[in-house]
Amino acid sequence: MAWVTSNPARFISSCNPSCVQMALQEMMARKVSSRFVLSLILIAVLFQAKIEVFSLLSIPIAAIFEAEGPFCGENVVVAVFRLVEGGKNGEQSPALFYCLVDLHCVNSAKYCYGNGKFLHLSEVKWSKCKEKSTFTNFIKSFLYFCPKFLNNIIMMTANEIRESFKRFFEEQGHLVVPSAPMVIKDDPTLMFTNAGMNQFKDIILGNTEPKCRRQTDSQKCLRVSGKHNDLEEVGRDTYHHTMFEMLGNWSFGDYFKKEAITWAYKYLVDVLKIDPKNLYVTVFEGSEEDGIERDNEAASYWAEFFPEDHIINGNKHDNFWEMGDTGPCGPCSEIHIDGRSEEEKAAVPGASLVNKDNPQVIEIWNLVFMQYNRKADGSLEPLPAKVIDTGMGFERLVRVMQGKNSNYDTDVFQPLIKKIGELSGYEYGKTEEVDIAMRVIADHLRAISFSIADGQLPSNAKAGYVIRRILRRAVRYAYTFLGQREAFMYKLLPTLVAEMGAAYPELPAQQQLISRVMQEEEESFLRTLATGINLLEAVIAETKAAGKTVVDGQKAFTLFDTYGFPLDLTELICSEKGMTVDEATFQEEMQKQKDRARNAAAVETDDWVVLAEGETEFKGWDFTEHTCRILRYRRVQQKKKTYYELVLDTTPFYAEMGGQVGDRGVLINENDTVEIFDTKRENNLPIHLTAKLPAHPEAEFMACVDIDARRASEANHTATHLLDQALRQVLGTHVEQKGSLVTPDYLRFDFSHFQKVTAEELRRVQRIVNERIREDIPLQDHRDLPIEEAKKLGAIALFGEKYGDRVRVVQFGESVEFCGGCHAKSTGRIGFIRIVSESSVAAGIRRIEAITGRAAEESLYAQEDVIEDLKSFFNNAKDLTAAIKKTIEENAGLQKQVEGFVKERIAGLRAKLVETAEDRNGVQLVRVVLPMELRPEVVKDLAFQIGAAVPENLLCVLGSQFEGKPLLTVMLSKNMIADHQWHAGNMVREAARLIQGGGGGAPHFATAGGKNVDGLQAAVDKVVEIAGLA
Repeated sequence: MAWVTSNPARFISSCNPSCVQMALQEMMARKVSSRFVLSLILIAVLFQAKIEVFSLLSIPIAAIFEAEGPFCGENVVVAVFRLVEGGKNGEQSPALFYCLVDLHCVNSAKYCYGNGKFLHLSEVKWSKCKEKSTFTNFIKSFLYFCPKFLNNIIMMTANEIRESFKRFFEEQGHLVVPSAPMVIKDDPTLMFTNAGMNQFKDIILGNTEPKCRRQTDSQKCLRVSGKHNDLEEVGRDTYHHTMFEMLGNWSFGDYFKKEAITWAYKYLVDVLKIDPKNLYVTVFEGSEEDGIERDNEAASYWAEFFPEDHIINGNKHDNFWEMGDTGPCGPCSEIHIDGRSEEEKAAVPGASLVNKDNPQVIEIWNLVFMQYNRKADGSLEPLPAKVIDTGMGFERLVRVMQGKNSNYDTDVFQPLIKKIGELSGYEYGKTEEVDIAMRVIADHLRAISFSIADGQLPSNAKAGYVIRRILRRAVRYAYTFLGQREAFMYKLLPTLVAEMGAAYPELPAQQQLISRVMQEEEESFLRTLATGINLLEAVIAETKAAGKTVVDGQKAFTLFDTYGFPLDLTELICSEKGMTVDEATFQEEMQKQKDRARNAAAVETDDWVVLAEGETEFKGWDFTEHTCRILRYRRVQQKKKTYYELVLDTTPFYAEMGGQVGDRGVLINENDTVEIFDTKRENNLPIHLTAKLPAHPEAEFMACVDIDARRASEANHTATHLLDQALRQVLGTHVEQKGSLVTPDYLRFDFSHFQKVTAEELRRVQRIVNERIREDIPLQDHRDLPIEEAKKLGAIALFGEKYGDRVRVVQFGESVEFCGGCHAKSTGRIGFIRIVSESSVAAGIRRIEAITGRAAEESLYAQEDVIEDLKSFFNNAKDLTAAIKKTIEENAGLQKQVEGFVKERIAGLRAKLVETAEDRNGVQLVRVVLPMELRPEVVKDLAFQIGAAVPENLLCVLGSQFEGKPLLTVMLSKNMIADHQWHAGNMVREAARLIQGGGGGAPHFATAGGKNVDGLQAAVDKVVEIAGLA
């Protein structure tokens, strides 16, 4: 009998036949399931025959099917045999071979998935094959007779699970909607989508009617800031993530608790075949503070499916969901799953571990029943239309369905982790530090890639800074624990696109941009790390020189805050040198910074005072003045300033969106004038900002937009569209808009392009736009157009933007764009465009700034004035360019003469300083404040010349100034560093305080600049004092 594990293609005939008794003994020794053994005996009894077992194999499933899976186990046991004697009714069939497959050895699974449905394992027992052959062909024949075999072995992939969820709720009458962009552009309270409900916020708040009262989706989310800041936990455990997917189903005034609970149960138990014995649910226990009783309604519906000991009361923290300090809220029911072994379950009941942070008893689904509105005074009132909002963590569900102990062991992350191992040479599962690093990189790669695809580039402000922090954390782990000293993460992008590109087409569409941005960011931060290490080395040397072993926490924080050098890397480098970091002080400085940011952003908002019900009608495309009434208002306090927000029934004011700034103007009637200093958009609602309330808010007003500012914005917005078209015409169709800003003063346009736009290309772009302006092309305003018709017109959808079923398209000739902004009635009203700058924003992203109309005209006048001034300087030379060139050449010649004079003087000065050097305890001390003004590079050259002249025992301290600014320079001979433990960088850093400056450098040479020239002599003397030579 052979037990084959390494060669599944082995010939069956090569195995020695044996009797069934030996086969059974062998199987029991191998701990094959007793059910399998009994099945084999049963076959012998039923057929009244002896069994000749040809082979008993434990085969890696992946080897059979030449695929990576995922599979519900690693191996499957197969017995190949034939009936030797007779068979029923005396029939003999010596040519018939049989195969019995033990599926119960695979994770003790009761159900497995295949062809879009689940099968009970008992459906597959055995099959027959007509002739002996290689094992591969035998399996193929077996699958022909028993196709369910493969279905029962292979589990659901992540992509199949995602689709099964959407398909289930589509069958319950839900509209499947796409994920909203992960980057939020029109909600000032959020930078990123952090929950499935974000894209439905306007509907929940009553600002927008839903296109369908039942909807379902899989929403990509990012949680790295605010109360959801899990960033530092990501990678250290196996279940926190930055970017994750949230499966959700929604009801807006349609079904409520009964249906939500019933469908949740049916999907998990009937569709996914999860054993209900492993599920626990929570219900809100009630709140005396809010005057709410226990959610007995939800409990009664759960009782139809679960025994009482599986229904658990939950407190307000876990089981009462709130959108914010005010707004819609309500009780919720969580569904938890117990993934422990049977022995562990018998020892400790799962109910006692719910919401106790047990890694194997986890929440997978939260059903929120929004039925209240929280007012500013804290009280609750019923919502007019109840909402169901459910969210199920996709990665956790995949983990459950694939029988894994960690989210990172599923096919969501494993392809990335394997690729990381391949590129780095490290293996996952060997050491904790490497495992953490690989998890961090795999997780962060997803967050960074989706953010860039949705239009958010890394930067030093707001959402861009969050993305930069995530990327740098990943680079730091790759640098520290995987030894990566070059850009690394961008090489993982093809793997991510291969795994998720089908579900999220923005990834492959933006792959080139994501890769370039990521590579440049990685390389930039690696340079920062190198700089930080040099600075840290200086701090360590300074600390050692002071006889200390603890690095100042404030200096460690400066490295972090100013240079982006992370604390954990600082601690690692210090520990290698036998030192530690004062982390308490570091954290104090960090908290101070957070408090400053929090105080700066703190906003107190009162409840809305409702004067009348209704929605805002926007008239700004056609009017700059219109009668209106105030529907509601509220007071807002921010940064010790008070202002008011007004919602009007009708408004000509454009609310900031799509890059165009909000309008300003006035509300006016015979008794009052109220200045509107800005118009914002909050949850798709135009909000008018004013410093004071009208005396009679209920009165009718005339809303008047600042006409000059509006017309300038319209011209700049239309010019932006023409600029976009011209760039595509000149540079190529790869150009895509990546951002814009339209103000009355200027326009800014960011676009994808992988090299600097040349002066000639800019001139061609500007010429094309001005030609379109002179053609005076009229505006074609296509409003309320079905989106498919808009695409037929040639309108290009931008990645990262969310469009409805009906859209507005703005067309000027061949320029056709989706747009909701304000535009000139014809291109001629722009007047003229002038490009004033072109620059880089990030890898693969360029930025153009331009002005139009009167601003462009004024810039030409200013340029003419400069030219006239230059002419007067050159006696009104006819050929101004030639005159300037001649002057530059003459100046260069004079400069060479001056440098010759300076070199002669410096040589003489060097000889004098060396000759007059003081001998202080064997040290040759050169110290002087130089009497003439010298360039810093000349002073540096002088110091090195003195160093060459005095190669040993030298301390040279030079004070100098250039253009009114002081410079302190220190040079040490190498033996002084070794003999006295001196460090030039530390010396100048301490002495620089006397010239109100700072500096640093290497142990043998350093400089410091400052503001106070009068302190130079004191600074020179301070260095001598530090050396102990005063």
